[in-house]
Amino acid sequence: MQVKLFYKTQRELAVSLNEIVDAYWNNELDEDTLIKSVCDVYINNSNKIIKDGVFTTVLKQQCGKRRLEVVERIINSNSDRIHK
Repeated sequence: MQVKLFYKTQRELAVSLNEIVDAYWNNELDEDTLIKSVCDVYINNSNKIIKDGVFTTVLKQQCGKRRLEVVERIINSNSDRIHK
């Protein structure tokens, strides 16, 4: 699975996050790849993912609660790696 690092719109970003999390849930990705992919996307697109401390409206609508819970846990548990 190829993941871009930079996204033009929040919708493209949401589709990519959906694909990453869904691939993990379908056992197509291992846990390390899931974490690395989400962290890489977040590092390069954080302004399109979180505004004022919460996920953007577009991401909430496109990804849904369950996927964003996974993304949020990965971001929070890897904050030392993300904020270097």
